[in-house]
Amino acid sequence: MDHTHRAYCQNVSPGGYIIICTRREEDWVPLTDEWDRLSCWRTNCFKMGINTVMIMAVLLGVSLTPSLTTQAGLSEKVLVFPYETDFSFVALIPQKEMGLRAFTLCMRVATELPEERQIILFAYRTADYDELNVWREKDGRVSFYLSGDGVFFHLPPLSTFRSSLCLTWESRTGLTAFWVEGKRSTYQVYKPGHSIRPKGTILLGQDPDKHLGGLEATQSFVGEMTDVNMWDFVLSRSMIQAWHYGHKVPKGNIFDWGTIEYELSGNVLVVDDD
Repeated sequence: MDHTHRAYCQNVSPGGYIIICTRREEDWVPLTDEWDRLSCWRTNCFKMGINTVMIMAVLLGVSLTPSLTTQAGLSEKVLVFPYETDFSFVALIPQKEMGLRAFTLCMRVATELPEERQIILFAYRTADYDELNVWREKDGRVSFYLSGDGVFFHLPPLSTFRSSLCLTWESRTGLTAFWVEGKRSTYQVYKPGHSIRPKGTILLGQDPDKHLGGLEATQSFVGEMTDVNMWDFVLSRSMIQAWHYGHKVPKGNIFDWGTIEYELSGNVLVVDDD
């Protein structure tokens, strides 16, 4: 490679088969202060945007420079996603593998995005599948996807005022429900017998459309999110209602907001929950 276009590369797989390179080349793209990225598979290179490299790094569990710093604990904190972007997200690190046959996922969320705007609320992806996604759809319904077609619920609309939102699912019967402000929706039967695969990546704020990125600003979350907790079993009605009212419940054994490990990328703020 010409010395005027030097690349700085790092092996990101044990065998050295995957390399990520960075370079600054002012005549390659319109003048910006950002680094352009190249990803090389052996000797075949293709141009990638910064969002793709960031997601690739998270999915592969590697460190780039600048690296994402793992932090822990968000007790009495709120995540603020102030702008629509294709690069701002929070990666969550579960306390145990996400190989699941049941779960409860809870969060408190607020947004001023219009109802016709699709919003990703939670995304868990492995190499080949969107394993567990929660969306607000363009028609205002809230949806839940497990590796394929989803299931849709008519719920009270999300708004600028914080809503408490939980989702329960268990594989044995397929019984699925959303809980808003401690109140359960009608049950739907969805994917009985299904198992959620482990060894993926969990993101708040963005939906990776493929294993190596593919983020879209028009799907990004804009607003506030807090108190994200997850259990590998279905909480009872009384426990979900207790969580909604801020009472003590068993700590999430996949995510516990007070001790959760996470990595911030892009324009995401951590602020006091006042």
